[in-house]
Amino acid sequence: MADCAPLIVGLGGTLRHGSSTQFAVERALDYAGRLGATTRMFAGPELELPFYAPETPDRSQRATALVDALRQADGVVIGSPGYHGSVSGLIKNALDYAEDLSRDPRPYLDGRAVGLIAAGAGMQAAVTTLGMLRDVTHALRGTPTPYGVVFNSTDKSRERTSKTELQLETLAEQIVALAWALRG
Repeated sequence: MADCAPLIVGLGGTLRHGSSTQFAVERALDYAGRLGATTRMFAGPELELPFYAPETPDRSQRATALVDALRQADGVVIGSPGYHGSVSGLIKNALDYAEDLSRDPRPYLDGRAVGLIAAGAGMQAAVTTLGMLRDVTHALRGTPTPYGVVFNSTDKSRERTSKTELQLETLAEQIVALAWALRG
């Protein structure tokens, strides 16, 4: 297994098809793929899961697929829009399913590289959301990359788009390198 390409799982977006957050996570995964990683994306509709209920062992097919992918992952890219100063409920609920990994040899996101992306209709929302994603990553024992990506989703300028692409490429480089390093 040490010679296999690292698996990088992407979580992100909104229920709106083609959201800017989903697009950013997909772009980061594209860059990771160019660096030799295997990738798997869980976008908005795939994250439309029942509210996480730890006392109920029954899981939907989507929830089981997400938990199995997280279990196998060497790295995770998480992208969230900034909703009212925080992570979206859709993303937070998906991350709550990591509790199903609590009794695994690698519990939660332990030993996994985690890249973070936050978008907002203004930089304040994006920066606040990135901070919340870092807090959740630490609580889940994940290892965040030093670089996190934030962008203003209402700024459609070529300059912003170009800067964001460079940021996503940097994030992908760090998550793939960190995933390899954490494997030992």
